[in-house]
Amino acid sequence: MNPPTPSNTALPPRRILLVDDHPIVREMLALRISQETDLTVCADVGSVAEALSAVTQYQPDLAVIDINLPDGHGLELIKEIHALDPALFLLAFSMHDEQLYGERVLRAGAQGYLMKSRPPEEIIIAIRRVLSGKLAVSEELADKILSESTRQIRTPTSATQELSDRELEVFELIGEGHSTKEIARRLQRGIKTIDTYRLRIKEKLHITSASELIARAARWVIEKH
Repeated sequence: MNPPTPSNTALPPRRILLVDDHPIVREMLALRISQETDLTVCADVGSVAEALSAVTQYQPDLAVIDINLPDGHGLELIKEIHALDPALFLLAFSMHDEQLYGERVLRAGAQGYLMKSRPPEEIIIAIRRVLSGKLAVSEELADKILSESTRQIRTPTSATQELSDRELEVFELIGEGHSTKEIARRLQRGIKTIDTYRLRIKEKLHITSASELIARAARWVIEKH
């Protein structure tokens, strides 16, 4: 009797979707990922609309998502993708300090957060960690999450942490100099809805005037960079 022919048990490369509005960043990431035999970039796109279409069309295993996108916010995109495909792994890749958005992206459905200032090799480590079912965050953020999970009462480190994800997004756009009309168009919401967000932000931050709101938001945008 002839021995059984061994079957090819090699698994196909895991499919990665890149979402970033800077083509050079996508090219850099794709080049680095292409060096790994177990990973492949199935698509790279630069907007929220393209990302949602690519998720359906290419069915990636993991999406690497920038926080700042031209037609929306990466945080909201993470929520949308998670609702569309809960099994899809999500990794936020941002220039913003993780203390600002780290916990928020995890609550939105992502499994990791990596800052763009980190060495290129760390993107591969983070991708593999997320694909293995683990969180990919810094030790500092992991310690913070663990510490807060053991408290009965959470004490925010800054007033902006009391803002909802959408309120924080509006606050940031105000600080960047966008008008209410521009914010409404960007977020695809009505002007009255944006006015409501502005009112809630003022209440939560104890701001009494529109000029103070603009000044506070602008200062916050400058400080967080």
